[in-house]
Amino acid sequence: MEMESLVSTGTAERRTAPPRPHVVLISSPGAGHLIPMAELAQRLVAHHGLAATLVTFADLSARPDAHSAVFSSIRDAGVATAALPAVPLDDLPADARLETVLLELIGRSVPHLRALLRDISSAVPLAALVPDFFVAVTLARCPSPPSLAAVELNDDDAASVGEFRDLPDALKLPGGVLLRREDYGDGFQNSKEPVYAHLIEEGRRYRAADGFLVNTFYDMEPGNAEELRQAAERSTFPSAYPVGPLIRPISDEDAVSPCIEWLDRQPTGSVVYVSFGSAGSLSVEQTAELAAGLEDSGHRFLWVVRTPSLDGVDFAMFTGHGSDKDDPLAWLPEGFVQRTSGRGLAVAAWAPQVRVLSHPATAAFVSHCGWNSTLESVASGVPMVAWPLHAEQRTNAAVLSESVGVALRPRAARADGLIAREEITAAVREVMDEEEKGPGTCSGRRRGRARMGGRPGRCWRKSPASGWPRPPLGIDIVDLQDASISIVVDDVECAGCMHRCCAI
Repeated sequence: MEMESLVSTGTAERRTAPPRPHVVLISSPGAGHLIPMAELAQRLVAHHGLAATLVTFADLSARPDAHSAVFSSIRDAGVATAALPAVPLDDLPADARLETVLLELIGRSVPHLRALLRDISSAVPLAALVPDFFVAVTLARCPSPPSLAAVELNDDDAASVGEFRDLPDALKLPGGVLLRREDYGDGFQNSKEPVYAHLIEEGRRYRAADGFLVNTFYDMEPGNAEELRQAAERSTFPSAYPVGPLIRPISDEDAVSPCIEWLDRQPTGSVVYVSFGSAGSLSVEQTAELAAGLEDSGHRFLWVVRTPSLDGVDFAMFTGHGSDKDDPLAWLPEGFVQRTSGRGLAVAAWAPQVRVLSHPATAAFVSHCGWNSTLESVASGVPMVAWPLHAEQRTNAAVLSESVGVALRPRAARADGLIAREEITAAVREVMDEEEKGPGTCSGRRRGRARMGGRPGRCWRKSPASGWPRPPLGIDIVDLQDASISIVVDDVECAGCMHRCCAI
């Protein structure tokens, strides 16, 4: 366990001054979980005078170098890190669901986690624990410092018989969002899956938390925010504090990326950016259909290509496929790169996404609708073609297209979810045509973006629920944002331009 930096930091503080309140954040595996927790830890240290330690589990990702870069940046920012040792997972089925692997990894790491928390407490008194979604239930059983968690579920399962997926009508969620059964998250598709029972139990145990930090902002989910505020006022649920969007700031290193150099040569508002996240993986057939759809659309594109799945699994976090050890571009259709070289760029495995989305040339984002990508796209004012793959991404896509109004969803052509090239072409052309028509258009996506701040990134408005309670430790959660993203102080609406200047 990486304890040296933590212990030395705590010792130095006791010699020179009273120790700062110390917060321990615990991130479950995966870049999508690690990055927002790391960003939150940095802001707590930089803007609130707290000490912070980020605890991580064994790194099983296909791209450990990406995790190393995150760890390096937060250490430079004064955040201590502690890594739990690896635990055996060889006995899990080869086709185990992503959520099952995560839960098993976390559960088997509990002894190491308890020992680590004891060691940290002996060096520096703890003020709060901040576990993420998958870790929260484990820590809820620990009578420790104030605990902050991250999500809300209702008790419908306790009063229901059968499966959520068998409900005849759309399910109305707190806050007014209507969810069709095909848009339920993976964890709610089958009550016989281990993750289902975990989610239900987690929803009940969250009531023991002192509060919830939610990586969102009021204009993104006003109905949910009001529902949670009212529940807290009735004392039926812990207080929720919107702290988003937690987005990694753009680094100077990103500016020298070949992707950015290519975008610099493209006309403003002309490029479709395509990426399915750090763990998303398409089939070989779907990769070919996507290539054909982009080619037939006639639009410029920047495509982050991952090695396709050979076994029908659409995530690559813990699997051998999608590791990109082989050249992902070798899986593209023959002649595709040559035929599109004048207007398209296909890159292997990774791109500096925040900088790409904020680039003036980027007009639309074909996205898997992971929450980090969703926030990055919305914060940059870029509309989406929503293409969810797994986990809660279908729910995110439904909210983005039906409720928030910033995404278009192509239709699957087959029962296995394959999206045909014709549908891809039509979706890309539709969202790009809206961009080219400009402000005079009044599509639902453009109205949704205007309500959210529009493009370029206008400031997010202050939540009208200014009476929300302050979180533990006296932290002003709504002021966690860096000024370059947006700061809201008291009841003042501040102009925080995300990436480009704009009129308010």
